[in-house]
Amino acid sequence: MLGYLSHNEMVVQVEGRTCEAPSGKFTGPCIVSISNPNCNNVCKNEERLLSGICKKDLRCYCTRNC
Repeated sequence: MLGYLSHNEMVVQVEGRTCEAPSGKFTGPCIVSISNPNCNNVCKNEERLLSGICKKDLRCYCTRNC
């Protein structure tokens, strides 16, 4: 007689914390409606971080895992 053993696995997804810091490579003023896609591209492609966003102080901020 063949027996069947069921192995239950529990996968826990841990949501990581993120931190923001001014971009070191974005140049010029970062205006939300105009520059936001460029800021995001610089952070993701040139700085190899998660994302980028323009803030009220007209600077590009990159998001990374803490």
